[in-house]
Amino acid sequence: MNNYETVFILTPVLSDAQVEEAVKKFEDLLASNNCEIVAKENWGLKKLAYPIQLKKNGFYTLIEFKGEGTVVADLETAFKRDERVIRYLTTKLDKHAVDYAVTRRSKLKSAKA
Repeated sequence: MNNYETVFILTPVLSDAQVEEAVKKFEDLLASNNCEIVAKENWGLKKLAYPIQLKKNGFYTLIEFKGEGTVVADLETAFKRDERVIRYLTTKLDKHAVDYAVTRRSKLKSAKA
């Protein structure tokens, strides 16, 4: 199993409940493909670097997961079909990126405490 992380941006016109519903849809897709979700971060509403589809803001979400390589194609197809998704990026993490992600998560937890 490989380590992946995906970041996707949802349209800013959604309510909080609709954002949670969209994120849950993608989590369920990963779970149905036997993926283990390692971490999920909701970065909230952020300003985009440049306008996309005449929108200047978007809801950012990061999901880090472990799974087979074939699940990435299914996930990206789901992103393309969902009109709420403005942009997405899925990357395979090497061992250094996994170590960095673990360190970053521990720092975020200690900062919240």
